[in-house]
Amino acid sequence: MSSLAASLALPSATGPFVGRAELLTALRAELAKPYALVVLTGEAGVGKTRLVAEVLADSPVPVIVAHCDDLREPQPLGPLLDGLRLTRPLVDGPPLDPDADRARLLRAMATLLRDRGPLVVALEDLQMADPATRELVDHLAAHPVPGLTVLITMRESPSARPLPAAVRRLPVTPLGRDEVAALATALLIPLDTAAATHDRFVTHLYERTAGIPFLVEEVVRSLVTDGDVEQFRRHPDGAVPALLRDVLQGRLSHLGDTVREILGAAAAIGPAADPHPIAVVLGAGEHTVAAALAQARDAGLLHERDGRLWFRHTLARQVVYELVPPGTRRLLHLRAARLLEEQKPRPVARLAHHYRLAGSPADHVRNAEAAADLAAAQRDDATAARFLLATTVYPDLPRPVRVRLAVKLGRSAIESVAQTDAIPVLRRLLADRRLPPGARGDLGLALGRMLRQQGDAREGYDEIERAVPYLRQHDRRARALAVLSAPDTVVGRHVTAHQRLCAEAAAEAALSGDPSARLAVLIAQLSLALETGDPDAEAAITAALADGTFAGYPRERARACLNWAQGALHTDRTDVAAGLLDTGRRLVDDADYERLRPVVELTAFGLDLAAGRHDGLAERLLHFLARPYRLPLAMADARLHLARLRRDEAGLRAVVAEATRVGAVWPLVPARTALADLLISSGRAEEGRAEARAALDLVAGKGLPAWGTEATRLLQH
Repeated sequence: MSSLAASLALPSATGPFVGRAELLTALRAELAKPYALVVLTGEAGVGKTRLVAEVLADSPVPVIVAHCDDLREPQPLGPLLDGLRLTRPLVDGPPLDPDADRARLLRAMATLLRDRGPLVVALEDLQMADPATRELVDHLAAHPVPGLTVLITMRESPSARPLPAAVRRLPVTPLGRDEVAALATALLIPLDTAAATHDRFVTHLYERTAGIPFLVEEVVRSLVTDGDVEQFRRHPDGAVPALLRDVLQGRLSHLGDTVREILGAAAAIGPAADPHPIAVVLGAGEHTVAAALAQARDAGLLHERDGRLWFRHTLARQVVYELVPPGTRRLLHLRAARLLEEQKPRPVARLAHHYRLAGSPADHVRNAEAAADLAAAQRDDATAARFLLATTVYPDLPRPVRVRLAVKLGRSAIESVAQTDAIPVLRRLLADRRLPPGARGDLGLALGRMLRQQGDAREGYDEIERAVPYLRQHDRRARALAVLSAPDTVVGRHVTAHQRLCAEAAAEAALSGDPSARLAVLIAQLSLALETGDPDAEAAITAALADGTFAGYPRERARACLNWAQGALHTDRTDVAAGLLDTGRRLVDDADYERLRPVVELTAFGLDLAAGRHDGLAERLLHFLARPYRLPLAMADARLHLARLRRDEAGLRAVVAEATRVGAVWPLVPARTALADLLISSGRAEEGRAEARAALDLVAGKGLPAWGTEATRLLQH
């Protein structure tokens, strides 16, 4: 089998295909390659899916279509799994470490796609994909699969996570005036009138539709139906949504009340128009519903795919939905939810959606929490955080419920891209003086960690410091204190304070009896030893890595090596840093700890800069900086490395200003030192010495003279 006939089909072509010659040529060239990753970007209705269908219509290899949908039940790689119709898990065996689990899942999917190749995967609406599906695209970009072509469609937004540089981007823009004329001419043949496409008509059509092919088709189809070429002139504002609403409303008016009611229910229930659920929700006969849907299909409002009827476009469904009175919409969602309650297992994501729109807060919260728990159990923290964030809009929830949800949100958002949305929620809860002590500790720790990961060093440190007295469990107190003992985080804390906190962390870890808590404290202790220039630090690290200290804890071993490598870099012990980085990189590669890869890269940048290995370094740094979502905390260090490499005064001053604002002692000390060096070497000695003295003031405030070696040298020359 080949082409779309052998796959989960894309929407069938419903109108003539015009223009796009260059895009078709480019796509066919990509299909001819041994491996390709291509993304078609553009606004809704611009023709991305139609373009994919056109280029794959004669595909010589099988095509799998994966439709992303933000109402799916939480399941990593759900669109691909549905597209491939897999019936068994990809990864068997015991539970895996969270990082390694995701990485192995991605490798398993890549292997499956390779084994089924040659193959084309059409990945529709990536902007609605689960995090694992987005990560699969990153994985396939980094690890090409021979014989695999991935064609992606997506609508972009300023907040969207960027795709890897290896993915070829092909923007799909609206049609030009001549292309609109060609499309209108082909569609208006049934009118048998050349006058229909004269210049004035085409200009008006082009201006009113903004060249969006879907809208051109809808407008012209209505003209064919009504025989009134001038009807769309009734839209003086020319707004695309308003025009589409009027066009579809006109078409619906020909179908009668029953069909309109049934289509409205279909729009509320979902993108597929299946007779049975619509009949149950409306209390109508299934044959009546099926006949009405057939009329809607014949009128061009629905189309067939996979033996089911679907709205021709999300824009059309949205318009039909908005034409339903608000009170009726709420009732339809409530009835749809009641119907879904009968399914086993309960589709909690869809239930949460329907109850939210039905205006039933308690039911929405109950199902959103269940969906979040399901996502969290599958290590999908971003999806869990998304469901939990949706519950924060209800101010009248009982306080215990709000606290429980907030604690879950804090834990999920720490490891996801939802931090910026979760931070104000946690702040509001922590401002409530009636918050129970245990919850105050958990939420404060979560908030502090998020703030630190977002680069707000001082604020995050202070928040964790305030949370410690309220943390009830010894292991959590130990980990929080270990974080506070790191001297390279904030200004205004002397190393003796960090050492005291580290001793407290060790005592809490001993009381906890938790080996992982003891490891967290050991990592902090040896990091402190490196930062203070302790001559026994290197021997202690070598011993810890050589004996059974980290047995059974490969992730902690990798993290320790990277933390220690950075501490060695801070004190100019580049040979020690290089050895630790090599070990850490090997551990990360062996276990696929994706979340630690940015730390490996950042540490390597620092070493390469210190060793004078500058070839290609600027490009690598720019690529790193283009993906801030991977490790926001590291962006300031990366900008410092780039400014030092380019000897960029403005860049160094920007790092100094930002680090000062957030109270981050590192990279503030090296940024001021690098700026001092640049100013002195360019003949501005007095300015340079002032920066060197400022750096040494920071070093003195921390009590860490090893950090000031270079600044001291600059003042002595």
